[in-house]
Amino acid sequence: MSSPTRPALALRCHGGLTSQQCVEQAVAAEHAGFSTVWFAENPFGRGAWPGAAACAVATRHVRIGLGVLNPHQRHPTLMAMEIAAFDELSEGRAVLGIGAGIPSRIKKTHAPVDRPIAAVRDAVTITRALLRGETVTYTGKAFSADGVRLDFTPRRGNVPILTAAMGAQALRLCGEIADGVIISNLVPTAFTRRAVAILHEAATRMNRHTPREIVQYVPGAVRDDGAEARRIAKRSVAAMLTAYAQTASAATRAAMSEYGRPEDFARAMSRLTQGEAPEDAIDDRLLAEYAIAGTPEQCLAQAEVYAEAGVTELAIAPIGERPADDIARLGSAIK
Repeated sequence: MSSPTRPALALRCHGGLTSQQCVEQAVAAEHAGFSTVWFAENPFGRGAWPGAAACAVATRHVRIGLGVLNPHQRHPTLMAMEIAAFDELSEGRAVLGIGAGIPSRIKKTHAPVDRPIAAVRDAVTITRALLRGETVTYTGKAFSADGVRLDFTPRRGNVPILTAAMGAQALRLCGEIADGVIISNLVPTAFTRRAVAILHEAATRMNRHTPREIVQYVPGAVRDDGAEARRIAKRSVAAMLTAYAQTASAATRAAMSEYGRPEDFARAMSRLTQGEAPEDAIDDRLLAEYAIAGTPEQCLAQAEVYAEAGVTELAIAPIGERPADDIARLGSAIK
């Protein structure tokens, strides 16, 4: 559910959650009026499909998004098989996100990761054609198919396909071929504005409409006590920033550190490295660059900032031990 000044709100389920936990949150999200439940999948965490399938059965209206799958672990022909079957299960509510994956993890499988743009282009091209019911013969720089056709007719030939993009090349590719973009966690809205501009320029150059979906992931803490929510969020964001600094792609690290308030970011990271408590190292203004936190009304107001940057859907990963309660609080404020 969105408003003229606020993006639609969605739920992000990560690989640290069991399928049962995902179902609890998805049911709460549907009741709260959220638009989509997104499932993040990273190598060696929980696979996204069990949770997504369980949530598809437990809900009736909310979209179910796979965000994102990478073609190094699932060949595009397998992606098409799975998303087409899943679209049947979810009765036409499936959304597919495709990305190149986290290089530092993909490398551990000895898969080639030196052509991420080509990998995503090939994956989108092959998957989309198969979903349209075509027989696909395609030779790509990373992935190919030779006379492949699905053995069943997909429920929809136009399942939305979004791409995860952070670097300029990936953003341009999204503008050229995708239905939307998924922007990573922990990215200030200053980066998002630049990303949307790149998408628009690339789409215009290809004489196509700008991708209609701009999805951004964000951690969120929603409490009746706003100060408590911010304390909880600072601890979580501090841990995530520290981890991302070690494992995220170069483009994501740059987006995280060079936009918004870069000097304050560098100062906070230095203080965290020296062992300072997150509540002391991260002030409220810096926190707002990387998370939404506060009372339900404060969180909705913060969501409007994302809309101003071009975000159409804000996918919130609840922070804390009772995420369904956070979701319900937001839902009550929306209604």
